[in-house]
Amino acid sequence: MEYVGTTAAATTTSAPPQQVITSPCAACKILRRRCIEKCVLAPYFPPGEPMKFAMAHRVFGASNIIKLLQGVPENQRADAVDSMVYEANARLRDPVYGCTGVICQLQKQVIELETELAKAQAQISNMKSYEIADFAEFIPGEMLQYHETLIPQQPYDDTNWEPRWI
Repeated sequence: MEYVGTTAAATTTSAPPQQVITSPCAACKILRRRCIEKCVLAPYFPPGEPMKFAMAHRVFGASNIIKLLQGVPENQRADAVDSMVYEANARLRDPVYGCTGVICQLQKQVIELETELAKAQAQISNMKSYEIADFAEFIPGEMLQYHETLIPQQPYDDTNWEPRWI
């Protein structure tokens, strides 16, 4: 079950090549096959992370993973594997919706937080308007008259009374 590779000696003598024993990738371990030197899966499923391949294999299957990786440019394969593993994990947790369910939950959470933020901003502006009204009691008389000429007072109308804290 272990990959047995050969390395050429660095000397000019005709010594036999040394054999290096390395562990097979997680994919080959799970598939119980010999890991060849140019294994497509080895760079993305290291021996120390067998669950990474197991989840992707359970959802997509080994042949589909290999086909997908061969169809993707080499510089994008790591991202493709990460996406497959994430989708597989989401699909195992929620077989019906998978990643779509996670996206919908996050969008709902964003809407709720935006609503909460708008309410908090409204409360802050109401508190600021109360502070200005309460602060008028402490302004000296001549400054208050000047302030009243700048902001004309509206007559009190209790027909459209709404509490400001809502």
